[in-house]
Amino acid sequence: MNALFAPHMLDIVCLAISTGLFTAYHLFVAWKLKKNPIYTLYGATKWAKTAWVVNVMEEKNDILAVQTLRNSTMAATFLASTSILLAVGLLTLSGQSDKLGQTWHSLNALGSTTQSTMTLKLLVILANLFIAFFNFSFSIRLFSHVGFIINTPPADENYGTSITFVAMQLNKAGSYFHFGMRAYYFLIPLIFWLFGPLLMVLSTIIVVVLISHIEKTPKLDCGYLAAFFKQTCALPKR
Repeated sequence: MNALFAPHMLDIVCLAISTGLFTAYHLFVAWKLKKNPIYTLYGATKWAKTAWVVNVMEEKNDILAVQTLRNSTMAATFLASTSILLAVGLLTLSGQSDKLGQTWHSLNALGSTTQSTMTLKLLVILANLFIAFFNFSFSIRLFSHVGFIINTPPADENYGTSITFVAMQLNKAGSYFHFGMRAYYFLIPLIFWLFGPLLMVLSTIIVVVLISHIEKTPKLDCGYLAAFFKQTCALPKR
């Protein structure tokens, strides 16, 4: 067993560190969202989607619902298709990994340069792409379901057409889309892993810092709409 993992030890350790950093950040965000549901834009949009479902089903805005869900479905479809195309390209590239390895390993000072290590890297990247594909596919499936049930008149004691059920399904579709994007973000450190394990750890730190900065809900500026509306801070304080 030691002989099997020994050549890849540094790469495996760096992969574990990168995965741990990425997971720790998302666990931290999940903990913060329990205390503050609008800590990130993802949490804030979940509230907005719920309010949108209520408005659409109560006001009978069928055209608005169809157009909005169509845009969401198209976005998820594009990303799911891109995942499969990248996976097919990666499989094609794997047949030439022995030739490309010389170029990729030019910056690899400490990691393994064996063919088996390169195969391991490609398999991990391939698994990540399939995770992204399945999440986007599940998102498309739920967006399609919501497109039908959101236009059904709400009925008492009818679980499938209740506003709560529709809002739950829409937010679940958004969650799958969210997880698919996470797989895309983690693809960046995995690509840098091809050039060396230390670059993967460094790129993971940079990606986490960027995501934490971009995703955090901006502080509400009470004067942003002061020239147009008197009440500009109706949202709960963070």
